[in-house]
Amino acid sequence: MTNPQTNSTVETGIAYAPVEALGPRIALYTPEFAADPHRVYQRMRGRYGSLVPVELAPGVPATLVIKYHTAVRILSDPARFPADPRTWQAQMPEGLAIMPMVEWRPNALRSDGANHDRYRTATVNALAGLNVHTIRAAVEPIAIPLINTFCTRGRADIIAEYILPLVFSTINSMLGCPAHIGERVAAASAAMFEGVDTATVNTMLNQALLELSRLKRSRPADDITTRLIEDPARLSDQEMIHQLVTHYSAGVEIPQNLIANTLLLMLSDSRFAIDGDGFAPTTGAAIDEVLAVDPPLANYCLSYPRQPVLVDKVWVPAHQPVIISMAACNNDPETNNGQFSRNGWNLAWSAGPHSCPMQARTVSVLIAQEAIDQLFDALPEMRLAVPLDELVWRPGPFHRALATLPVIFRPSPALNPR
Repeated sequence: MTNPQTNSTVETGIAYAPVEALGPRIALYTPEFAADPHRVYQRMRGRYGSLVPVELAPGVPATLVIKYHTAVRILSDPARFPADPRTWQAQMPEGLAIMPMVEWRPNALRSDGANHDRYRTATVNALAGLNVHTIRAAVEPIAIPLINTFCTRGRADIIAEYILPLVFSTINSMLGCPAHIGERVAAASAAMFEGVDTATVNTMLNQALLELSRLKRSRPADDITTRLIEDPARLSDQEMIHQLVTHYSAGVEIPQNLIANTLLLMLSDSRFAIDGDGFAPTTGAAIDEVLAVDPPLANYCLSYPRQPVLVDKVWVPAHQPVIISMAACNNDPETNNGQFSRNGWNLAWSAGPHSCPMQARTVSVLIAQEAIDQLFDALPEMRLAVPLDELVWRPGPFHRALATLPVIFRPSPALNPR
């Protein structure tokens, strides 16, 4: 029952507060939050405990989970924390900018039970056909022509001129997507993360991905899209669109931010400088640290309880998003001891039945490592062009993403592709 004087719920004589009574909601969508989220997480931890009332967009409440062990319990409990948002979604206003990132789709990320298993199995089967041993060889012929577009002038915005086109070209190749379709998918994917209205994003994506699906039905090849089509799940064209949305949104945004955040760490932290003996920590060590400390998808893994749920002595409301802060949970002082070499514990890839498939994790890390190594091999004296505090981070509740990464270096002759 509810105690009207305390606005809390009473069970067996003990009153537990609803999450909205813990304090004011914190906006996750502002430029101020994007500029220094770790300071905000630290303040949250001191004031709120494991659960924090937040806003994903103006007037869109949610509960943010910032304690590691609480997050693992929630991610492993799809019965009480299902992924299907349709009841919540029906209550939201038209044109909500974040909706393309959170709305229901017939794919594994937004489904539960038998539907989840069907979509997840098809995705894992399609990814299993990737030969991870060829990833490095696939990245080099994309990386070198991109480096040649800016290496002679001594400065570049590494995200716009190198990281984004490299990642997108690599993912297009894996999916078997021709350039003329890939360019339209790129524009739609960028619009999704930047909060362009739902109708525009979905129209852009649906048209491009339907064309890709129909192309592969008529001209199959050795690629992820063809393997999805040929899977025993017998996915329809509409279902194919939504599987491909997941592949593109996760397959581009996450490696892109992982590369940029790792480069920033390596360019700004003296621990990654070459020592007197000519050695420096490996790119792999820097990637491991970023996944633990500053993961590319910082707040996500949404669920939508069907009824109020008591979590850590706080009531979480029904039909309102519960969002996991992978960044805050990974930095939970009860869990993170500063050792990043073994990353099986962290939540950068989520946990539980909706976690990122293992093959996708491997591919993302390999793309990031090869992209960074190719860049430093070509431009070993590269350094930041602006002070750290002048870098701009893209606002938004979900990603940890730089807007630009300007660098300078000694001009270098164009490379000869091998």
